[in-house]
Amino acid sequence: MTIQDLSPSALRRALDDRDAFAEHRERNLRPETVRELGEKIAASGVEYIYYALPTIGSRMVAKMVPARHFRRNLEKGIAFHRTALSDLQNDRYGNLIGGGIEAREFWGLPEPDTFVVLPWDTSVARIFCTAYEPPHLPEVGGRPLALDTRSLLIRAHADFTARTGFEVRSGTEPEMTWEGPGLEVVKKPGSSPAYQVENLERMRPIYKQLVSYAQAMGLDMIEGDYEDDGQIELNWMYDRIENTADRLVTYRQICKQVAREFGVTASFMPKPYNGQMGNGCHHNLSLWDGDTNVTEDAGRVELHVSETAKHAIGGLLAHARGSMAVMASTVNSYKRFWDAGQFAPSTANWGLDSRGCLVRISANGRMEYRVPDAAVNPYLSHTLILAAMEDGLERRLDPGAPDAGGTDLPAIGGQLPLTLGEAIDAFVADTTLTGRLPGDLVEIYTQLKQEEWARYCGAITEWDREMYWETIP
Repeated sequence: MTIQDLSPSALRRALDDRDAFAEHRERNLRPETVRELGEKIAASGVEYIYYALPTIGSRMVAKMVPARHFRRNLEKGIAFHRTALSDLQNDRYGNLIGGGIEAREFWGLPEPDTFVVLPWDTSVARIFCTAYEPPHLPEVGGRPLALDTRSLLIRAHADFTARTGFEVRSGTEPEMTWEGPGLEVVKKPGSSPAYQVENLERMRPIYKQLVSYAQAMGLDMIEGDYEDDGQIELNWMYDRIENTADRLVTYRQICKQVAREFGVTASFMPKPYNGQMGNGCHHNLSLWDGDTNVTEDAGRVELHVSETAKHAIGGLLAHARGSMAVMASTVNSYKRFWDAGQFAPSTANWGLDSRGCLVRISANGRMEYRVPDAAVNPYLSHTLILAAMEDGLERRLDPGAPDAGGTDLPAIGGQLPLTLGEAIDAFVADTTLTGRLPGDLVEIYTQLKQEEWARYCGAITEWDREMYWETIP
């Protein structure tokens, strides 16, 4: 289909999209914007800048440019090969997913207000970019790039607010596992090391450096604890979902840097060990109308949610299966759901302060969405959360009674996928969710996950050898 074939409303929207690059560049080149960024660079002594974007797999890709060229970059941006945002992943036949080596490049325009100095080397700064189709391309030139999940979330939240009147705020709980000299766990057999001060003390040099760097990069750190063997969780203040997503990917970068400094390893692998807690990343959600949290009913003190929140929960449960390929995005993610008693929900249910449910209602007026794990792309997860909650609000979905610990499956959600392969099928089948994502993003994300699942299914593991090498007659 060419642009001339579009309906009047679609044509107007497409033309608006084609203006996006030009409008962004115009904002970047306002005299006050150029002056303010130049003053920040000069005052901080920054000599180099990483112009960065998150990939579909939530990694960061960037180019380094000497800081003195910042005005040129404000105007022209940075060019990347298109497959950089699909993690430069080959399929099993050696072809780059997302267009191959012939794929066109895209242009990333910097967002000056995201400038932040790296506290471990103050000669280097980072700026997030927004990705666009190169403006010289016919028909699509200047449009936001479909694979840029960061800009997708920003637009999706703005649209959600325009349609519903609500803003969504979230706080995440990123768990991760640390290994290395001096980090050996202290615990009695058959017990958990969670919350024990001795284990927290062993992590003291690490968490102090993490908090110091995080605060320097704009994260309002509020608390942290030791959970399972080598596992710590540090939290920062909740905010609008796009800000929370930016802070999560920043926190991951900080963790990797601190691990290098201390000669240890830090992993966001969802399930590092059997018999121990997986690394989750619970999303604590609330709906706001201005300064009012409409998730809770004013004047009530017992655990509860408002009718508005119940409809939003109904949407989260109704689309829980379709969301799993994003919330639990790796083969390893599903090991969390097979290890009994590890606080990972396998059913789309909700409850009042129940840590076994998919959605837990806390005493702090929030909906704790407990499926996302430490490998999650927070831009994609929050985009799907918006779509699911809006569907629940529009259709006034009833989530049913909160789970009381019974064994019956809830009518609205049911059993969650227990393998990545099953989750991929559920994602593709949920057209309400995929309909809120660009078609190219759905296609490439699905291909990436199908490739991961196929590689796993074809891998010969130590488990295979132990089970079958000498035991098959």
